[in-house]
Amino acid sequence: MVSATSADEAGRLAEFEKHRGHLWGVAYRIMGTKADADDALQEAWLRWRNAGEAQVRDVRAYLTTTVSRICYDVLTSARARREAYAGPWLPEPVVQELGPEDRAALDDSVSMALLAVLERLTAAERVAFVLHDAFSVPFAEIADVLGRSDEAVRRLASRARARVREHGPRRTTDRSTHRKAVEAFTAAALNGDLSGLVAVLDPEVVWRSDGGGVVSAAMQPVSGADRVARLVRGTMERWMQGMDVEFAEVNGAFGAVVRAADGTVDTVVAFAVAEDGRITEVDVVRNPEKLTRV
Repeated sequence: MVSATSADEAGRLAEFEKHRGHLWGVAYRIMGTKADADDALQEAWLRWRNAGEAQVRDVRAYLTTTVSRICYDVLTSARARREAYAGPWLPEPVVQELGPEDRAALDDSVSMALLAVLERLTAAERVAFVLHDAFSVPFAEIADVLGRSDEAVRRLASRARARVREHGPRRTTDRSTHRKAVEAFTAAALNGDLSGLVAVLDPEVVWRSDGGGVVSAAMQPVSGADRVARLVRGTMERWMQGMDVEFAEVNGAFGAVVRAADGTVDTVVAFAVAEDGRITEVDVVRNPEKLTRV
């Protein structure tokens, strides 16, 4: 026979699971790592399990606030570690099988390029931007998360929005255009075709690679079509022997996964592609710690 306590906990778990996808999306966009997002959800579940009925009017709003508070606290303490990180810090990639070709648009709020831009924001700005612009959470609820006034939160979101506009990637929402560019880039890279690489790269393309100081990767972003093309060709010549390249959804957009001869994931590559079909940003994740869940 199920006790009243067990039955209550089962009901709470079922309610929590209804909102898990939404909560994980909030946590990942704020934190940029799947492990931290998972940890935030585990802590949120513990708080939800022990919450008194009287304090919860709207379960989704309560859980969103709870997860956001947890992420805000963790992100604030993680800033120093990220600032001391060896080379560019990129989000932990979310890799899935290729989705339907007729999907209307890429999800800007989870793209690797945008998440990299969010690293420029303060923790409070990032939380305000993610909750309001990506999830339409009212400013009053965000104020509760951050412990600030509604007006202060409005200013945070406004500053964050301005910085995202200034530094955000130029990218198309047309999947066909995006895919053709990535396929052309990959073919040129595999064939060592320097002119082909230059042709598919925007003149101001930016290459960022995250090795975490563990594996080889450029320690600073590389800019310009010619420089990036030469870097790609040199990289392919040095370490692509025995590697296999496969296409996949990387943070909601057509990208590539490089596997070593033993099948382990060596590299995940995400792209931003402009309306004219040229690649504006390439984000390369090589840090093994960020690839264990791919």
